[in-house]
Amino acid sequence: MIRLYKIGGKVVDDPAALERFCAEFAALEGPKVLVHGGGVRASQVQKALGVEPVRIEGRRVTDAKTLEVVTMVYAGWCNKDIVTRLQRHGCNAIGLSGCDGSVITARKRPPLTLSDGVTEVDFGFVGDVTAASVNVQLIRQLLDAGLTPVFCAINHDGAGQLLNTNADTMAAAVSVALGAKLFYCFELGGVLYDRNDIGSVIPSLDPDGYVRLKAEGRIQDGMIPKLDNAFAALRDGASGVVIRSAEGLAVPGGTELKTVR
Repeated sequence: MIRLYKIGGKVVDDPAALERFCAEFAALEGPKVLVHGGGVRASQVQKALGVEPVRIEGRRVTDAKTLEVVTMVYAGWCNKDIVTRLQRHGCNAIGLSGCDGSVITARKRPPLTLSDGVTEVDFGFVGDVTAASVNVQLIRQLLDAGLTPVFCAINHDGAGQLLNTNADTMAAAVSVALGAKLFYCFELGGVLYDRNDIGSVIPSLDPDGYVRLKAEGRIQDGMIPKLDNAFAALRDGASGVVIRSAEGLAVPGGTELKTVR
């Protein structure tokens, strides 16, 4: 079984946490794929260049200048830093964006209506991916050759345009395409029942429980889109989904998502 791990910006931007993750990831046996973000560093570079990051309802607006920055950061420094660390630990990693080998294509996102039900926003050069837009054959060829693909969330439309993609959504799409088990790895141990108690990790969660905990206000903010993507991946064909810490990868843990039977 292929395992796909996704790490976010807080791990990517913490050298000690990233080094620990890379060492543990490299030691995992069997075919594996890594998808990474890097939004914190991208925002820092934007500001250093005099460009103020713009987010609307948590989503980054990607104009032409922002696209240049996120491509440089995600497909450049972040991707190659991770690949270099993995190589040091004996993992023969290969860094890729979607345009490399046309391994992942994306569709430019149409304007979205915000939560007020009225305001419509064009988020710019933002792409959406699906399992159908993933070149499964190429990824399997890389895995069969003993390589470990490391994907940043920069893709293309096949017609000459790069697109910035949400890394969680991309990880979900690739896991569905490969029938892989998906691990969303971040700084917490899993989905928390009490946000103020890091030990209150919910061991398993199904869609009904998710709806109930959202209604109670126990799950909110950034965890909602992550879980939306995770449940969609499980529904559409991923062999399993776990939300867990980026530490101790060899040790079972975190929140395993379940379908309603």
